[in-house]
Amino acid sequence: MSFELPSLPYANDALAPYMSAETLDFHHGKHHQTYVTNLNNLLKDNELQGASLEDIVIKSSKDASMAGIFNNAGQHWNHILFWQCMKPNGGGSIPSELETRLNSDFGSIDQFKEAFIQAGTTQFGSGWAWLAINNGKLVVTKSANASNPLVDGMKPILGCDVWEHSYYIDYRNKRPDYLKAFLDSLVNWEFVASQLD
Repeated sequence: MSFELPSLPYANDALAPYMSAETLDFHHGKHHQTYVTNLNNLLKDNELQGASLEDIVIKSSKDASMAGIFNNAGQHWNHILFWQCMKPNGGGSIPSELETRLNSDFGSIDQFKEAFIQAGTTQFGSGWAWLAINNGKLVVTKSANASNPLVDGMKPILGCDVWEHSYYIDYRNKRPDYLKAFLDSLVNWEFVASQLD
């Protein structure tokens, strides 16, 4: 069984002006496709061939000899979540259960957003900002390169890619502006809420 690039759940130009069609063409059509192609090639004759993507990410993260598999499997998993975390005319009101949990675990929606933007802004180099479930509590975290909270026993429910290829065409070096636009105008809060335990 080989992995495939999933179709986007919206048209390439549907997230404009917050994420342009040009960004999606490169990010989905080229970068994500490359991770899928590399992963399929690396899994040939590997003991993890046939395992679920989540199992491959977790198991390869513990074995330095599988760094190539981990990097490409992690990025494939991360991007599958990332595309679903956005929608046209996103942002806006948050479903009540998720809003209650965010207020309870962060003090307020604004404090959650501030923590998320801070995590994404301070992730040095390439990586991700996350909202994850850790022992029943919502937490904001960040990870470098292809890693994600799965490898630390958490469940990611919202991820924002802060590799330069995800924002540089539209925002140049202004990563905080991209993160703010992501939360205010792109996030599919209904999808995020559906990922709650």
